[in-house]
Amino acid sequence: MHEFAMAQGIFSTVYDTAEANDAIEVTEVVIEIGRLAMLNPEQLKFMLGVMFEGEELTKNAKMIIDTIDVDIKCHNGGFEGVGDIDDSDHYAPMILCPKCESHRVEVINGKDITVRSISIEKEDDESEE
Repeated sequence: MHEFAMAQGIFSTVYDTAEANDAIEVTEVVIEIGRLAMLNPEQLKFMLGVMFEGEELTKNAKMIIDTIDVDIKCHNGGFEGVGDIDDSDHYAPMILCPKCESHRVEVINGKDITVRSISIEKEDDESEE
């Protein structure tokens, strides 16, 4: 289960970062998932929720998951911007230029999974990111 492995990695990043910054609580985590990351955001959020609830440091954290569009550069017409995704084949989605419908495109953004921010609370009640 791909989502479970990713959830474990994200949880470790959040927990280790909070501990390294002397947090008493993680208050919010923002995660960005590219549309080509091949992850189900709802499954990931559920698994992270279970992991977060199991630890005192993360149990009250608000989780925000943002989906990032696929930015492309078309090698036919030079279009740069959000590409169209034909994901009728979930395992091999086709990325197309929305202007000329060419598949000769370079993916610039939209493949990654990023922990964008981790908000914490410290003993002295100062909120940090």
